[in-house]
Amino acid sequence: MFPCLSEEELARVLRFGEQRSYAAGETVVRIGELGPGLILVLSGRLEAARLDRAGQRVPIVIHEHGNFLGELAALSGRPSLVEAAALTDVEAVAIPPGRLRALLIAEAELGERIMRALILRRVGLIESGAGPIIVGEETSAEVLRLVNFLRRNGHPYQSLDPATDDCARTLVDRFHVAPEELPIVLCPDGRLLRNPTEDQVARCLGLVGPIDADRLYDVVVIGAGPAGLATAVYAGSEGLSVLAIDCRSFGGQAGASARIENYLGFPTGISGIALMGRAHNQAQKFGVEMAIPEEAVKLECGNDPCHIQLATGERVQARSVVIATGARYRRLAVDRLDEYEGTSVHYWASPLEADLIGDCEIALVGGGNSAGQATVFLAPRARHVTLFSRRVLGETMSRYLVQRIESLPNVDVVIGCEIASLEGARGELEAVTVRDRHSGESRRYPARHLFSFIGADPNTDWLRGTAIGLDPRGFVVTGDDAEAGRLPLETGRPGVFAVGDVRSGSVKRVAASVGDGAQVVASIHRFLADSAEQVATAEPAAAT
Repeated sequence: MFPCLSEEELARVLRFGEQRSYAAGETVVRIGELGPGLILVLSGRLEAARLDRAGQRVPIVIHEHGNFLGELAALSGRPSLVEAAALTDVEAVAIPPGRLRALLIAEAELGERIMRALILRRVGLIESGAGPIIVGEETSAEVLRLVNFLRRNGHPYQSLDPATDDCARTLVDRFHVAPEELPIVLCPDGRLLRNPTEDQVARCLGLVGPIDADRLYDVVVIGAGPAGLATAVYAGSEGLSVLAIDCRSFGGQAGASARIENYLGFPTGISGIALMGRAHNQAQKFGVEMAIPEEAVKLECGNDPCHIQLATGERVQARSVVIATGARYRRLAVDRLDEYEGTSVHYWASPLEADLIGDCEIALVGGGNSAGQATVFLAPRARHVTLFSRRVLGETMSRYLVQRIESLPNVDVVIGCEIASLEGARGELEAVTVRDRHSGESRRYPARHLFSFIGADPNTDWLRGTAIGLDPRGFVVTGDDAEAGRLPLETGRPGVFAVGDVRSGSVKRVAASVGDGAQVVASIHRFLADSAEQVATAEPAAAT
């Protein structure tokens, strides 16, 4: 986490930065403000610190000759999560984000050490509870929504419940917060948000900022799941200018998976957020710009270039567009569902949900791998689990998951039924009623939480009216299926491609989505080369 570079390594790094001097007692970096990037100490001592829940300074480490100050915010150009002050006069070299990315690529072995340290430091900040403070009832839907947003985006935070925490009660009283204004979020720069949206939190933390409407990107990737991130990584690594957009967080549905055990190269499995977090960091290493959360609401590609309109009213220009919007979770067709969503009804099984179900009876519905993975992940934490499936598990679920579920003593599997109704009060689920699909007989099962994995619908509503072809189920048609002579993964619109789960005929697996993302970059290169050739051919004719 805190390596010391040798003299030879220092010499290699110096060419990427610029000299800086700091006087003893001078603040080098402030929490919530943009810093100068990675700061390499040549002489003197720098102390890095974070703030605790009471706003008190907590020292982290003292950097001396050969050490460097910074974590992932130094790579992405986001506001700092730590502060640093010079304990003595300091001579240093500051490496701004763009030059830092160049360093990581040019100096492979040294870059690996630096990158590992940046990631480990971010993990340390997450574990120690740096970042914004969320104040509200820990089981409320609004608190869980914000916590899940920050977790899915790999951002540290602290969550305090005013019912049990004196600091939280003090904040509520000091700022005269009414019950309907909870939760509040205290940002690192001191701003206070009252029951904010995810977008408001993201902008307060500096996760997103204004997009340059005049810039023309080689590729804009819409969706940052496995397919979108793979596209971003491969395109960025090959020198294309890339902007990746997602309306919620990186990782998509894969990022919410508790454990992926059939992904090539991970024999012991890996959590979805860990796999997608690595891909997200990898994309930033290759200079990919991230706009998360930003939602694309309209695509206009009648003329070169394409224009993407965002929900904020901003517009983005692109030579090519990759649609990787995946699918959205299908909701149960039962009454009162919205009363329990966010508190008792869940669509993924992450560590956050695992913390909620301690010693409870829970129900899961679904027969695919997502339901199987969630069952295996949640069973050790729950008192009892009942898994409801329309079909025999072996027909729709991988055999290794079926075998594991069969070995769990606190799991019952009920086949051939569907959820008929929900029962509870004040947003807290108490029981579910299921109906046998053949006999029509109903039966009640106690359940404090319900996890739904009944499939997903393509996220393509925003494409209607764009003349991009969709199949009868709403998935994007590509290649020769879209129009004869189209490039692989290209839609009926030249320069617009579709990858991953949103693509018609795709295999709905993480590895297949990553394969799409890698393959589409070859088609993008071909399209950009053909477009450049057409322009070059047309210019002499126009001059004549």
